[in-house]
Amino acid sequence: MGKVVLVTGAARHLGGRFVRRLQRDPDVERVVAVDAVAPPHDLGGAAFVRADIRQPAIARVLAEHEVDTVVHMDVTGTALGAGGRTSIKETNVIGTMQLLGACQKSPRIGRLVIKSSTSVYGSAPRDPAVFTETTPAKSLPSGGFAKDAVEVEGYVRGFARRRPDVAVCVLRFANILGPRVDSPLGEYLSLPVMPTVFGYDPRLQFVHEDDVVDVLHLAAGEPRRATLNSGTFNVAGDGVLLLSQCARRLGRPTVPVLLPAVTWVGSALRTVGVTDFSPEQIRLLTHGRVVSTVQMRETLGFSPRYTTAETFADFVRSRGPGLLPPDKLAGAVDRVAARLDQKEPR
Repeated sequence: MGKVVLVTGAARHLGGRFVRRLQRDPDVERVVAVDAVAPPHDLGGAAFVRADIRQPAIARVLAEHEVDTVVHMDVTGTALGAGGRTSIKETNVIGTMQLLGACQKSPRIGRLVIKSSTSVYGSAPRDPAVFTETTPAKSLPSGGFAKDAVEVEGYVRGFARRRPDVAVCVLRFANILGPRVDSPLGEYLSLPVMPTVFGYDPRLQFVHEDDVVDVLHLAAGEPRRATLNSGTFNVAGDGVLLLSQCARRLGRPTVPVLLPAVTWVGSALRTVGVTDFSPEQIRLLTHGRVVSTVQMRETLGFSPRYTTAETFADFVRSRGPGLLPPDKLAGAVDRVAARLDQKEPR
């Protein structure tokens, strides 16, 4: 008998990709895909159950399908279809509470995987250069998806204490990018002109959607030899990019805005429905965030196929040319830098 894996958030692009990936695993007998809305994509041979994880009925789904592994991907910062911030928060927090309650009562559950985010570390001016999995946040997120992720992880730790027999794996993903990923940061990077915080050039990390699917699959199975896939792990591609480098590679002009005015700009963008320029995203685009991936490589045994730069390059290809051709923009920057260097007193 193979594994019976339940995946939440199956109507989203990443959820659908992961469901199809599981079906190619010979150790998986059945896949149960769950979401509150019907998926717009093909789920292959998976059994789709239309269920809202905010409701107690999710416990019946676990029992009826004899699920032994749960991969919770329905923790996200973007709405699917109709629904605003309130609906997102309810799904993230209340939905997770209901799902964990159902898992706690199920004697069959042996493995739980949670899709979380490095946003739990927050972004603050006195942050360490690199966060490890045990580094406390200097300033806890005060709202939005980041605060949801902090609450979700708190409930997961409580579940792990109550059910020590269940292998729990929490994957803290850096900013996920790819040709088809829908995220607030992706929307921001797709703006024709990018507002930035005057005087700041934050460091950013990215993880490719392909690597997200691969590491989730690794976490959902039995650990490989000499590895351990229970615990909390940062997941990101190697290297970092400055926001200014991202803008140049996209060919997008930037408009530096004084920090006090950034909140007003963000509110204006949200009002016209351009992007979710939340306070937490503003902090990220001010102070940046970099995490250590040593445990991902040495303990979990996962090596991403894409670096941060390669992930961003794939995202750029999917977005088409910006207003400023990257090659010409880079050449202009190099020429200006060379002239400034010549004028410096020796």
